[in-house]
Amino acid sequence: EVGGPSVTLNVLGHQWYWEYSLANIEGEREPKVGVARLLDVDNKVVLPSNVLTRVLVRAGDVIHSWALPELGVKVDAVPGRLNQVGVCPG
Repeated sequence: EVGGPSVTLNVLGHQWYWEYSLANIEGEREPKVGVARLLDVDNKVVLPSNVLTRVLVRAGDVIHSWALPELGVKVDAVPGRLNQVGVCPG
């Protein structure tokens, strides 16, 4: 790694939803009732701007693909593997 990241975002893919944890704030484990599945999110991730952020991506069950199109990032989440990508939202 070049320089140490200021923030670490943990991303865990489940069969029908994503779980996020950032700075000891845990995301919800179960999807909310009434949310359009695969079309909307129940809790959005907000990252600080102009701060180097490490994103750790992993899967809990099957292979997933996590993407952040605004920053040009796409990472595969594979069970048993930990993938890492650095982003700097600006």
